[in-house]
Amino acid sequence: MTSTLRSLFVPPLAVCLAWGLTACATGRLEETPQPQAPPSWQAELPHGGQVGDLQQWWRQFDDARVARLVEMAERDSPSLAQAWANIEKARATLRSTRAQALPSLSGSASASRSNQLQSGFSTTTGTSRSAGFDASWEVDLFGKVRRNAEASEARIEARTADWHDARVSLAAEVADTYVQYRACILLADAYRREAASTAATEKATTNAVQAGYTAPSDGALARASLASAQSSLLQQTTQCGLLVKSLVYLTGADEPALRRLIDDGENRVPRPAALEVQAVPAQVLRQRPDLASLEREAAATGAEIGAAQADLYPSLSLSGSVSMSASSLSSPATLWSFGPSLSIPLFDGGQRRAAVDSARASYQSAMASYRQGVRTVVRDVEEALLNLDGARHRAEQAETAAREYRNYFLSSENSWRAGRTSLLALEEARRSALSAEITEITLQQNRVQYWIALYKAVGGGWQAGTPAVAPENAADEQTKKP
Repeated sequence: MTSTLRSLFVPPLAVCLAWGLTACATGRLEETPQPQAPPSWQAELPHGGQVGDLQQWWRQFDDARVARLVEMAERDSPSLAQAWANIEKARATLRSTRAQALPSLSGSASASRSNQLQSGFSTTTGTSRSAGFDASWEVDLFGKVRRNAEASEARIEARTADWHDARVSLAAEVADTYVQYRACILLADAYRREAASTAATEKATTNAVQAGYTAPSDGALARASLASAQSSLLQQTTQCGLLVKSLVYLTGADEPALRRLIDDGENRVPRPAALEVQAVPAQVLRQRPDLASLEREAAATGAEIGAAQADLYPSLSLSGSVSMSASSLSSPATLWSFGPSLSIPLFDGGQRRAAVDSARASYQSAMASYRQGVRTVVRDVEEALLNLDGARHRAEQAETAAREYRNYFLSSENSWRAGRTSLLALEEARRSALSAEITEITLQQNRVQYWIALYKAVGGGWQAGTPAVAPENAADEQTKKP
């Protein structure tokens, strides 16, 4: 229920009240939360934890196809386009909110022609014209519009951070998928060599069985080993094909052209240059765009508390109108009016109070999401560091194991051909050699993947205040950088 007072003239008391309360604003923008993290990383820091530049990290790979694929993905990315649309939507919301603090003016005009019967015998034809203007302005007494504008500004910053987070995530996913593909091809080559070797063993064993030099059970074992090797090769080849499909999905490229790109060059797992990380967790936390988005969302909900509180108090509007009418049948007339309108909330069943409580609950939820985000960042960095350190220590042992198991298999193969060892022992040596080679290749793949995970965990080189760019310009900007 509201009570509205109107008059044709502005009372002095109303003017004083308006100017006195315009400077007042309920609520306040909540303080920016500060990330809380341990004073140092628990996992070992690579390269002494020096500060490094991650913005051009993709170009530091010894495989130029990594940067090329990332550029292709950024050039035609639905996720980046969607993130950009969200920024545009947030900007439009801000313009709409700020417009509420400005006066509004509307105009109208009309014309009509009519016949009028007089004394039952004659008619008079007349033309009527009218025009008018209506103006209104709601004075932002308690800062409702200002608080909503603050919330809209914070959400623009949040959506911009979301765009950067989408860009970092996209680049990491593309690079990770390409690394998996390169390792997959290496594994397929290993399975192909093993299948060819097993086929030669099966042929020799079959001849020996037919000649009566060996038992039929050896022939069965050789055929089983060959079938298993061929099955593993087919499975690995299928996995490589699926990774190509994933790259097509991420980049939007034509598959034949994409295959020509990724298959043109040396076949090895790409390796990045030395990646350096921040030594202090708080510095890393400030470089995470997803965490910045959560912090800005918390600031936006804090501002909305003040906007909801402003609804608890009276609102003052100034309105006026001017209208002019003329007719060939009557003299012209001009009407005008001007005056304040004061709306005082008296009873609404607790609706406005509930809106304040809802805004406070939203702020508490946003703060909880922010604190959870801080924990997630610390976990992501710690896990990436720990995995990377473990892979680094295992690399030398895996290489040694693969080399020695291969030597053991070659020696066993020579012994088998000389009749000094059984086919079962040969197949066991073959499986051990293949397993060691798979472990070595997988470790090479994982090590680069852990680097990529660390790149993403420390924010991908993003810095607060970096502007977003339209989707069609993102890759061009990346290309122009030295």
